[in-house]
Parts: sequence; C-alpha cells; structure tokens
Amino acid sequence: MTVPRPRGMTPDADWFGTASEALPDDADQSVLVGRIWDPSVDGPSPVTVRDGEVIDISHRFPTVRDICELPDPAAIVAGLDGPRVGDFDEILANTGAASRGRTRPWLLAPVDLQVLKAAGVTFPISMIERVIEERALGDLLLASDIRRRMLADVGVDLHSLVPGSAEADRLKSLLVAEGMWSQYLEVGIGPDAEIFTKGQILSAVGTAVPVGVLAASTWNNPEPEVTLIVQSSGRIVGATLGNDVNLRDVEGRSALLLPLAKDNNASCALGPLIRLFDERFGMDRVRELEVSLEVRGVDGFLLEAVSEMTRMSRDPEELVRQLIGPHHRYPDGAALMLGTMFAPIQDRDRPGEGFTHKVDDVVRISCPALGTLVNRVWHAEECEPWHFGVRDLMGNLVRRGLL
Repeated sequence: MTVPRPRGMTPDADWFGTASEALPDDADQSVLVGRIWDPSVDGPSPVTVRDGEVIDISHRFPTVRDICELPDPAAIVAGLDGPRVGDFDEILANTGAASRGRTRPWLLAPVDLQVLKAAGVTFPISMIERVIEERALGDLLLASDIRRRMLADVGVDLHSLVPGSAEADRLKSLLVAEGMWSQYLEVGIGPDAEIFTKGQILSAVGTAVPVGVLAASTWNNPEPEVTLIVQSSGRIVGATLGNDVNLRDVEGRSALLLPLAKDNNASCALGPLIRLFDERFGMDRVRELEVSLEVRGVDGFLLEAVSEMTRMSRDPEELVRQLIGPHHRYPDGAALMLGTMFAPIQDRDRPGEGFTHKVDDVVRISCPALGTLVNRVWHAEECEPWHFGVRDLMGNLVRRGLL
C-alpha cells in the first residue's frame, strides 16, 4: 500500500525511530498487546510482542477488546503462544515506509472495538490555555496579550486546587464577580470533568504514520497523553500513549465546535502498544509517569517539553468513574485519554504568534514505561482515508472463521 504524501515533501527513511525506542525500556518484563494488518488474511489481528518478536494471537482472541475484557488479561496473554508474524523492528519499518510492502504486515492502533474517549482540562496549565483560546476567539496574536493579563489577574496556585472543593467554589465566585468566568474553568475546577468522544470506533491511527490537521487551520498543536484501557466493567487493565490532536483556532471560536476541532481524519493516534497491568505495572506507576514531547520541523524548529502526571488536577480513576458506571455503559470498553498539560506557546515564526504545526512536523511522544509514539503531521485531507469500519471487521473475522 502506498500512502499518499503532500506534494513537495520528501520523507526521511528513519523519521519514525527504532524498535528499541518504540518499546518500553523494560519490554522484556512487560506484557504488550497490539494490532497488525495482516495481508495474508486481508484484515487486522491482535498480537503480543515478546523478545522482539510479534506473535499472532487471533486464534484465541479475534479482537483486542476480547483480550481486555478478560479477568486477568496480562496473565493470560503472558502464557499464550501462536504463529510468529515477524520481528517487531521489521514490521515497524514497513509501517513507516514511504511505499509500504503490500505482502508484509504493518502496525495499527492497538485498540479496536473500544470507544475512543478523551478527558479535557485536567491540568491547570492547559485549563488556562483553553480559557485564553476562548477569549481570543482563536486569534493567535490576541492570545499572547490575554495570557499575560489573565495569569496576573488569577494570581492563585491552581495546581493545588481540588476540583469541586469549597476553595474551588470560592474561586469560581470571585471570577464570576470579576467577569472572568469561563466554561473551561467550570470543567477545570468544578465537580464535573470534561469527557468527550475523540473519534469513532476503529478510527485511531498508530505509530509511524501521519496524523492530520485540517488544511484550513492556522493554530493547532499535539496533545501528548497517557491513555487508559478500560473494561466494560470500569476496571482499568492497561495503558498506552496518545496524541489528541487539537485545532486551537477552531475550538477557540466556540466550544460547540469541539467535534470539528478534535475529530478529523487521522486526528487520534494511539500506541505503539498497550501495556497490560500486572504486578510490575499498574495505576500507581501510571500516576507517577512523565511524558516527553518533541516536535521537530523541517524548518529546523524544535520544541521539547515534559509533562508530569503528578500535576493532574483530577485522579485518573476519578475520570474513569465519571466516564463509565451505572450512569453510562460501554459494552466493549473504552480507551480514555487523560488530558495534557501541553499547550505550546513557544514562538515559532514571529514574536507573539506562538506555536502551530507545519506539514511534515515529526511529533515524538515518549515515556520509558510505555515506549514512543511517533507521527508525522499532514493535512487531514491528505492522510490515508479511514475506510475499514465495524462492518468490515466483523465480515473479515467471519470469513477467517474467528467469529
């Protein structure tokens, strides 16, 4: 399969990195699952990665959803065997190749039937940036001045503020009185979190492929996030990395345009693999993770930052409880992106204009415990179209005798 490219762009052969970078630092002690496209069956297969080898486990579990619904997914996957598909480094290389080999497998996003959800405004820094977007109505130049004035006016340590607390309610009253209240502050420090649908089932892309921003957008950025894998029961069974690509100019015009800002072709990236929870890796580790972001442009621009999960204003398990429970069920589970503290304001071209993507930016989101998710930024209109839906998946599994 040849992936289309924007005119005038030439790919670097190794832009998506190496297998050792893609995998967790302790991959030999991790239980990892993902998905590949297998040309021999013309469809996707769940796999586990063990000792650098990719092992097909579709004969036992036709979907990743089936694995994640098990009572103890990590213990069962760790004991599974199956046909060897190939080396992980070879499959990664084919995934990112400018002309992908049609007869060899490539990586997909590691989830399938899980609904794609995201939590917003879960870090105080990003909360302030959302308010600035709203007040600037998507205008980059106006945002710089508003940022300076607003941070001076708020004048409180938002990091220590507990959403829904009496202190948060007092701050809300103060801001209302001063005409500074915002719907973003409501979900940032109020009792109810912002949890929205990031994309449709099966629409996520994986590592080593493009992510998309609309060609008309003039202010956009990556949102590197830890993503929880949640059973239909609400139990968290694993985690991966995600890029909740966001169009800041669109959302800034109106929060009602959130679907347009968030859900576009190739605008949700997950991967490379799911690390299942076991005795070595669970929620205590997730709460302490640090996620690194690197954006490198063909213009020589470099942006680097680190996000600490300890700085979240809401606990990840609280977000899951707001996502799923007696009030709302997801029979096939969910992938929940936990939000980001990154809202890049580093000037790229001219002073005061801040950051926005350019075509062919390479975005690296990494965490030692989860590996590295790498994507190249293209216009959403020119990314590979999403065409394989739920009906196609079910039909393919029936033809293979797996359903």
